[in-house]
Amino acid sequence: MDQTVVDLAMRTGAAANPVVEFQDVSMRYGDVLAVDNVSLKIAQGTFVSLLGPSGCGKTTSLRMIAGFEQPASGHVLIEGVDVTGVPAYRRPVNMVFQHYALFPHLNVFDNVAFGLRQLRPRPPRSEISRRVSETLELVRLSGLDQRRSFELSGGQQQRVALARALINRPQVLLLDEPLAALDRKLRRDMQIELQNLQRNVGITFVLVTHDQEEALSMSDRVCIMRDGRIVQAGPPRALYDEPVNRYVADFVGRSNFLAAVVELVAANEVEVVLGDGTRSAGRLPPGARRPGIGDAVALALRPEVIRLESSERPPNNDHRRQVRPAIVRNRIFLGEHTEYLVTAEGLGELLVLTPKRLETESGGLAPGDHAVISWPLSAALALCED
Repeated sequence: MDQTVVDLAMRTGAAANPVVEFQDVSMRYGDVLAVDNVSLKIAQGTFVSLLGPSGCGKTTSLRMIAGFEQPASGHVLIEGVDVTGVPAYRRPVNMVFQHYALFPHLNVFDNVAFGLRQLRPRPPRSEISRRVSETLELVRLSGLDQRRSFELSGGQQQRVALARALINRPQVLLLDEPLAALDRKLRRDMQIELQNLQRNVGITFVLVTHDQEEALSMSDRVCIMRDGRIVQAGPPRALYDEPVNRYVADFVGRSNFLAAVVELVAANEVEVVLGDGTRSAGRLPPGARRPGIGDAVALALRPEVIRLESSERPPNNDHRRQVRPAIVRNRIFLGEHTEYLVTAEGLGELLVLTPKRLETESGGLAPGDHAVISWPLSAALALCED
């Protein structure tokens, strides 16, 4: 997506007046190019995530929205106003940090009221009390206003940090990996809390995370970043179902990758030769680079699209499916589904995910069993490296 504007709108035209906009923004730390000529628009009222590995530029981008960093080139706009060079305290944004940064010497009420007390002129005491009570109710902390931070659970501390950031009614709330310190169950609960909170208050949320599950479960739009650039952006389902290259398919969810060489390109489909010399086919996702004949590609197969059956069953002769014999190597029961690691003839090891319903019907397979795997040809995505 080099040199293009990434438009993160809820629907067509919704970002005509974006609340946040990057115009050809770059940022350097010495010789390191942390953000490389990024342009994007974020619509009012959306929940957007910047997703990627460490060093991809997502946190630097967030800090430039906040005003903690200034771009080396390009412009940052908030509500149509160029805020490049404007300090953080003069921007209509607030930030929730990974470690919350609560004041340990203040109780919950005073932590949340802190931002209001910095306003000039300062609101009346009754106004501060009313707004703090409303905000604590919003984050479900009513009745805990006199507690200190060390008397709260991790989830409660996170809600205090959210309340403190929300009370000044910012146009944009920035979230810097706010759930990283929570255990798995609490993190899942807080993902739902954040999503509901964003819908209730209608403020634009911009989340930075390296956790794909976190980004996909909460966001309206996700930006996948790599080496300071946005590789792909869109709704979570589109990123999962239609990745534009191998990097996105590998980063969002899990995939099996089969090395292949393109033999024929027709419309949005390709015919390929696999590593063992057999022929197969794949689909080109919208926006993906179109390979040429002779180009190397990876056929990406999500584990859930592969069907695993006993080799004792009659073979499936459907020409629209690829069928291969396999041997089960590992079986991992995970409650709602079972994961199998199989070795397929000519393809190597593949991960297969089987829903509990199918496991119950078939009785399941055990390590060492001979089996057959198959998948619809339309489910395989032919992806270039970048």
